[in-house]
Amino acid sequence: MPAFRRYAIYFAPEPGPLADFGASWLGWDAVAGAPRPHPDLPGLPLPASELTATPRKYGLHATLKPPFRIAETSDARALEADLAALANTLAPASAEGLEVSRIGRFLALTLRGDPTGIAHVAGEAVRRLDHHRAPSTDVELARRRKARLSAKQQGYLETWGYPYVFDAFRFHITLTGPLPDDMVEPVRKTLQTAFAPHLPAPFHLRELCLFGEDDKGCFHLVSRHELTG
Repeated sequence: MPAFRRYAIYFAPEPGPLADFGASWLGWDAVAGAPRPHPDLPGLPLPASELTATPRKYGLHATLKPPFRIAETSDARALEADLAALANTLAPASAEGLEVSRIGRFLALTLRGDPTGIAHVAGEAVRRLDHHRAPSTDVELARRRKARLSAKQQGYLETWGYPYVFDAFRFHITLTGPLPDDMVEPVRKTLQTAFAPHLPAPFHLRELCLFGEDDKGCFHLVSRHELTG
């Protein structure tokens, strides 16, 4: 396994139309570990390369356990083994589908329907793999605290290294960086039309994916682990 500076547990679409179009939209294929040309979508107020500059390096994904440095008492092999073991205890989860939505100042694919099952999978990934995470540094904590966090989210940050876990978790696949208010709706409409043919209904989360961050800050798919519990 290549050495990465950080690891994360993500949902990544299985090979197919959504994975292919999403990688093209972002301009980075995390499976191939290579850039992809952006699609030519009419109606965008800025080039796709500018709209996707912030999320590009992460690849098309939804965060389950956010990026972390490996603890001194662990290593990547042990993390992967425990991830595989965890996947064997969890059942696949589903929702009605996906849609392009606004979250704050950016756009993402979000769930339609009951998110409970998917949130449970994410919570178990956070809880049961946390012994592989190195403690957050003061710099990492300070960066997260720049957001307006509730008291509960502050507690999650200090305990789990990330504020948006458990009841604060919201499944989303980020599609853009921050947008000016007047661009949000035009870009949303364009992306909803472009992604619509590729969005599954119902949506299934069947795998946990291990990702690694290279020295340039780009994330790569390391392995997939089927949920068989």
